[in-house]
Amino acid sequence: MASDQEKILVNRVANSGLKVINLETYYPKVQIDHFDLQPFLFKGLILKEKDFRQALKEYNWASHKDRIVLIYNSTDAIIPVWAYMLVSTYLSGIAEDIYQGQENEYLSNYYKETISEMDLTAYQDDRVVIKGCSNKPVPAMAYALIANRLKPYAQSIMYGEPCSTVPICKRPRKLN
Repeated sequence: MASDQEKILVNRVANSGLKVINLETYYPKVQIDHFDLQPFLFKGLILKEKDFRQALKEYNWASHKDRIVLIYNSTDAIIPVWAYMLVSTYLSGIAEDIYQGQENEYLSNYYKETISEMDLTAYQDDRVVIKGCSNKPVPAMAYALIANRLKPYAQSIMYGEPCSTVPICKRPRKLN
């Protein structure tokens, strides 16, 4: 029979002093909309300027209010640069953010900017775990970037979950 001392469960992870960075918490809070130019092309191949401009005038731009809008073309048609510029002018003042490109490109740029603006001094001499599992599509480059930015501050950097980590780097301890 186990004694009361043996029955007490101890959360060793919580008591470990590890600090966790979950990049998923930095994922955009605003909905991401996709604005594909393909439906505005004549026979899916050609952008006719007059028809394109008319279609944009009639489009319901309010549907993108306070959202991130990604402007792109899903076909092999060659789209002039001015077409993306024109769409962005219609979205200006309506959308939260406008980006010409696909979602993975947007997220890479978004995380690059977000991580470069982070104040990492709070992790000075700490053991840091960069949480690995996420339900949102955090780009792999974000993990490499946060590790690189953390290295001058953290005593050690690990990847994964606090209960099961992979060591990334460890600063040698200073001898007194």
